[in-house]
Amino acid sequence: MKLVLKDGKVIESNGKTGLEIAESLSTSLAKKVVAFKLDDELYDLRCIPSHDGNFTLILEGDKESYDVLNHSTSHLLAQAIHHLYPNALFGFGPSIEEGFYYDIDFKEEVINEEVFPKIEKEMAKLASSGEKIIKEVVSKEEALEIFKDNPYKIELIQGINGEISIYRQGDFVDLCAGPHLESVAKIRHFKLLSLAGAYWRGDSNNPQLTRIYGTSFWSEEELKNHLSLLEERKKRDHRKIGKELELFMFSEYGPGFPFWLPKGYDLKRRLEDYWLDIHRNNGYVVIQTPIMLSKELWEVSGHWFNYKENMYISTIDEKEFAIKPMNCPGGMLVYKNNIHSYRDFPLRVGELGLVHRHEASGALSGLFRVRTFTQDDAHIFIRKDQIQEEVVNLLKLFDQIYSTFGLDYHIELSTRPEKKYIGDIEIWNESEEALAKACKASGKDFIINPGDGAFYGPKLDFKLKDSMNRIWQCGTIQLDMNLPERFDLTYVDADGSKKRPVMLHRAIFGSVERFLGILIENFAGALPTWLFPTQVMILPVATEEQKTYSKHLVERFKAYGIRAEVDLREEKLGYRLRDAQVQKIPYSIVIGDEEMKNNTLTYRLYAHKEQISISFDEFIQLIKEEIDTKALRK
Repeated sequence: MKLVLKDGKVIESNGKTGLEIAESLSTSLAKKVVAFKLDDELYDLRCIPSHDGNFTLILEGDKESYDVLNHSTSHLLAQAIHHLYPNALFGFGPSIEEGFYYDIDFKEEVINEEVFPKIEKEMAKLASSGEKIIKEVVSKEEALEIFKDNPYKIELIQGINGEISIYRQGDFVDLCAGPHLESVAKIRHFKLLSLAGAYWRGDSNNPQLTRIYGTSFWSEEELKNHLSLLEERKKRDHRKIGKELELFMFSEYGPGFPFWLPKGYDLKRRLEDYWLDIHRNNGYVVIQTPIMLSKELWEVSGHWFNYKENMYISTIDEKEFAIKPMNCPGGMLVYKNNIHSYRDFPLRVGELGLVHRHEASGALSGLFRVRTFTQDDAHIFIRKDQIQEEVVNLLKLFDQIYSTFGLDYHIELSTRPEKKYIGDIEIWNESEEALAKACKASGKDFIINPGDGAFYGPKLDFKLKDSMNRIWQCGTIQLDMNLPERFDLTYVDADGSKKRPVMLHRAIFGSVERFLGILIENFAGALPTWLFPTQVMILPVATEEQKTYSKHLVERFKAYGIRAEVDLREEKLGYRLRDAQVQKIPYSIVIGDEEMKNNTLTYRLYAHKEQISISFDEFIQLIKEEIDTKALRK
């Protein structure tokens, strides 16, 4: 086999394993090698390259190495559980972003996080044994025999059509496609983090298993840094901050349905007003469609047959209706309300639509996973020759909005699924090429995510990175070949003939609620001044005259569009000043006799100790510039 190395050098594999090839290249390199990549696929070091291609050694510290390490650590966890809880049955144990988990059926045994030290001790003991992790390829019959006492593994095996592989380490065997480390000895720096309930294969009709989360790193320092980061994330939990700042609440009378409190409602509306302003400035018209529509509409859209279990359904006048889980079908009816010409395009139609989806109770998580949320949808109708230009315009809009919040992102282009898709392959190829060209024309790098497009068209997914190094899927641009066909959407072309429009689905926040949750955690609650419910807190030192003057200041600020409050509580100034800091209010202003006499303001920025005195007019200029430019807090 001819293997092309990173530097372009070509070598012959001569039937060697990945590890043997590494050793032939460099002895020191071989000590740090974890796996190898042939073209775009990862392999165990014990594997022999099966074809010619680009050959890359994956070393400790490389991005892919953490997936291999964490996946192997999940198996080490399972082996430790097998020793400590012999009756336990195992489901899935994959690596995930920043760690791993394993879904386990402990039968009658009830465990909690207090047993983690005992499990970790057993894991460390097993790792010190240095057992080799060995892959075996077996027949379906052999696999069924090996896992005959585990109904979860049997179900998985029955669904496998191709090669079946198992991995052995000492007395433990698991069903897995790999890849894994060459030995458990490399697993040294790990930590079990939490546990949760998880339905088998994500189906609430299946048994609920115990999901144990953990993480694993190559060095003690990396692990310590990550655990510190996790502690910081706990402090920034939007549910905790939302309660402290009195932004939103939840009630047992409506699990998964957020209640927006006065300050939170103000915050949400300002984000939506920003969305509306920026879209109207970019040529969008904005609509609102009904929250409940008849069964027949959802049958046309396909949701009734493919999404019914997630929809809330009611009967009105002996006819079935459903609360909308998506805005799209209503948007299609708005389009059909008029006859459209090719001259109308691009027709950009936006909607901040309230949608409802029945999520499993175990999946609910603050604002990140709710049962009702506002989706910032837009449906853009264009001709085929306008795809690239319109996507370029969209990329500028995405960039403008995300940069307003200081959020970095990367783009993934998800291409045609292998089997379940609609439309001609030729149209798919053209559409994928148009999306790729638009990214290149905009100077945007992107990653190909092969086969992960929706069944109705390819898409661009926008993955945001927050200040805690977490990746969030928020925005998307989807090219839809399905709904225009289902709803028989047409336009009159230049020659008078009827044509089918191309449609782009597009969301930037994805969910206003979820995006706010991300922002709260990203900024640790100290949201930009332009967005924050209370921008200025005025603190009179003591006297009634100072209090009266402070109330007058609130009105003066309001005249400039600045949201100000005055704290008149009978508490010491230091206490009230600290409380304003706890409430993360951008500016705290102290009013004493000197300020009244000189028409000055003594202010303190959130998270700063310095107090600065300036004139009222200078302060107005300062804060107005920060608000008008939508600057991030200093």
